[in-house]
Amino acid sequence: MRPNIIFIMSDDHAAQAISAYGHGLNHTPNLDRLAEEGVRHDATYVTNSICTPSRATILTGTHNHVNCVTTLDTHIDNLWPNVAKHLKAGGYATAIFGKWHLGEGPAHEPTGFDEWSVVPGQGDYWDPAFIGPGGRERIPGYATDIITDKSVDFIERHADPSGERPFFLMCHHKAPHRNWQYHPRYRDIHAPGTIPLPETFRDDYANRAAAAAAAKMRVKSDMLYEDLALVQPEAGADRAGPQMVDGWPPRKVPDLAPGESITVICSETGETFTFDDSAAFAEFKYQRYMSRYLRTVQAIDDGVGRMLDTLEAKGIAENTVVIYTSDQGFFLGEHGWFDKRFMYEESYRMPFLCRYPAGIASGTTSRDIAQNVDFAPTFLDWAGLPVPSYMQGRSMRPVLEGKTPDDWDQLAYHRYWMHNDVIHEAWAHYGVRDPRYKLIYWYNEALGQLGARENGAPPEWELFDCEADPMELRNVAHDPAYAQVFEEMLGKLDARMAAIGDVPCHDSRAVLAERAKAA
Repeated sequence: MRPNIIFIMSDDHAAQAISAYGHGLNHTPNLDRLAEEGVRHDATYVTNSICTPSRATILTGTHNHVNCVTTLDTHIDNLWPNVAKHLKAGGYATAIFGKWHLGEGPAHEPTGFDEWSVVPGQGDYWDPAFIGPGGRERIPGYATDIITDKSVDFIERHADPSGERPFFLMCHHKAPHRNWQYHPRYRDIHAPGTIPLPETFRDDYANRAAAAAAAKMRVKSDMLYEDLALVQPEAGADRAGPQMVDGWPPRKVPDLAPGESITVICSETGETFTFDDSAAFAEFKYQRYMSRYLRTVQAIDDGVGRMLDTLEAKGIAENTVVIYTSDQGFFLGEHGWFDKRFMYEESYRMPFLCRYPAGIASGTTSRDIAQNVDFAPTFLDWAGLPVPSYMQGRSMRPVLEGKTPDDWDQLAYHRYWMHNDVIHEAWAHYGVRDPRYKLIYWYNEALGQLGARENGAPPEWELFDCEADPMELRNVAHDPAYAQVFEEMLGKLDARMAAIGDVPCHDSRAVLAERAKAA
């Protein structure tokens, strides 16, 4: 009997904020059920750590240079094949509800789905608009609950214990994307001041490529008033802080220079807070950020619980694959950052939990490297359908079932194209990670990509020993002790780029010749 497949994906949900991963930040009992009753995969990596490109990769099973969705400003061509089209042709009932973020209108809207109802753009947390085949409607309520409602309704209408017509459901939550807005039922959890500060929160970015210090995603200086539920003053930059983007009203809560003080007002309670110390003010921002983020996560966990309970009530839990992931990782104050985009671990690693009682042993874990480009082939494998030749990933099914093939490629590839974007100024790079080492090339060019901007930054290499330096604080690319490792990882990078057809911006022979000359 072919299984039903439910793919639940949130937006910007870091593995650190799922209690099954053991970081101790919060409690997500329903997500933990997936791990306890299935497999927790600990080495799932994104091919491009940003929303739109990641979604395109998941849907098509291809890297972004192939599907042409490279940045936030590029959209999917819905005439192309995708995994939903293959599943539908193979006899599955298909649906997607929630966040799409791959473009709107006839050329970009969802195709391959019997039913679809998606939020335009980022969508709203409250009383969100939805777009579907019948047009646009605004639905009262909280987005996470509404998306769950739509998903539960689909399950109830398509539940068939006989398995005569299985279904494929993509439940895509907007949450916990910035700006974080939680449901009032979670107001009393994760109070500011109770959340542990990451060890690397005060990172000074020494011993790293220049891109780390250049990024505008620091908790202490780049968060908006609305991010932190603070009242934005009606004033200019001297009092209210700089605009996030020229011409946009939202402003960043300023950092404090020596001798300065600031009073901020909570937009929820009217309480005032005064600071004259930059470090204390930065920690205050972190606590408010994390409080809102973790509260926003909680409705997702509740929604997952409702979906699991519906499967049980309908008698189809045993033969239903349930996957939970996020479109990429996210920084929760590590290195002083929020957001994603980088190949550094917190941004690069995706959570991945999977329960399938008929095929996966409960309470298992895996560290075999996989990527979001592997998701579509995995769905097709479970559906008993052929994986088309255009797909570039490989089915994770044997890995998740504890039968990893001997020839499984323990290597992940990443390429971020949106160089020096207008909001976060994250620089373009690509690289590979194996079980121990990570090599990154900051090529720092816009290459004509939509939303990318030139800035003249020179290229740089980074190499991290993720076993000896799991927090990635020391770039050893130029350490003579790692010269052989650098050469081996460079060879792996070249081989992977050649295999997937991505065009490098570096010349390995020239790189090695220059290194030999400098040795």
